[in-house]
Amino acid sequence: MYIINQQTNRIEKIENTTFKHLGFREREHLQEWIANNPSCLNEDILIIQKEFDGFNDTNERLDLLAVDKQGNLVIIENKLDDTGKDVTWQVIKYASYCATLNSTQIIAIFSQYLLKVGSSDTAEELLTEFLETEDFREKLNIGNSQRIMLIAGEFRKEVTSSVLWLMNYGLRIQCFKTTPFRLGEQLFLNMEQIIPIKEAEDFVISMANKSREEVGVQEENKERHLVRRKFWSEYLKEINKVSSLYQNVSASKDHWLSAGSGISGVAYTSVSTRNYIRIELAIVGKTQEENKAVFDALYLKKSKIEEVFGSELIWERLDDKKMSRIHCQKNDVSIFNEQEDWKKMFAFMVDVVPRFERAFKKPIQELSRR
Repeated sequence: MYIINQQTNRIEKIENTTFKHLGFREREHLQEWIANNPSCLNEDILIIQKEFDGFNDTNERLDLLAVDKQGNLVIIENKLDDTGKDVTWQVIKYASYCATLNSTQIIAIFSQYLLKVGSSDTAEELLTEFLETEDFREKLNIGNSQRIMLIAGEFRKEVTSSVLWLMNYGLRIQCFKTTPFRLGEQLFLNMEQIIPIKEAEDFVISMANKSREEVGVQEENKERHLVRRKFWSEYLKEINKVSSLYQNVSASKDHWLSAGSGISGVAYTSVSTRNYIRIELAIVGKTQEENKAVFDALYLKKSKIEEVFGSELIWERLDDKKMSRIHCQKNDVSIFNEQEDWKKMFAFMVDVVPRFERAFKKPIQELSRR
């Protein structure tokens, strides 16, 4: 860092030093500077306690506890010239302890602090003013909304690495590098947010949210796959009692099971989703022209097929798509509702599948001989 001398039109280097060299201490100096001027952390926060040790079953204490404008608790941990290697684990513990605090406890903590610093204001008045609502209790420390700020002269690689990793899982952590400078008898302090870089903070947060969402989708998919595999296992036990279509088919993680019909590109397919279950004749050959020709040939025998089946079917030529299909389905049932819907779904398919197979067996055989 340099100072500009306008008189000489020159710049003079400001000496980069350390807190230890200057004789400053963490609790007596750095902590007091932040407590009395929290705006140095680039946002409006309200300090509600120093050296907070009100945790159950532990003597640990966090340096500063604050509230942001959204009512989230902010855990602030100060280290003088070096973070050490365990600070990340330390603040995660503090955040977990603070997650249990309710609005009444937070007000009591703040009241103790105001008494300690000799303020005549009440915690309720200051919180109402700061959060700009009379119903501030409804905003305080909701869910897992706690934030962490780490402040130090130097951040070890193991700390920055773990912080960046934790941010991908939604933990809101900021790292501020504090550097003292000296020019003669004058002392200066630079407070710089290094993680996430201030200019890229919104981007980093959005990417962390995206990563967390993707992990959530992966977990949701994993759960869906387990449900489907269990459903199809039970389904096959029931359907194999009345039909030979799926004798050589295994349970799948997909939302469908297919069995051959005797014609390439034409399959008997059982489909199960959140909204329905159905049996369909899926016509999915190599070309759109072939598929439409098969559909049209079967459609010419629509009356006879539906007579054998015992009721009307849904015929979908799907002119703008490669595939065509013919199906029968039951709506308002879900594969993800085992207790209420699975028995109804099995009963429907046990009734429909054998009739569906009988209705199409002869027309398909005739098509295969062409």
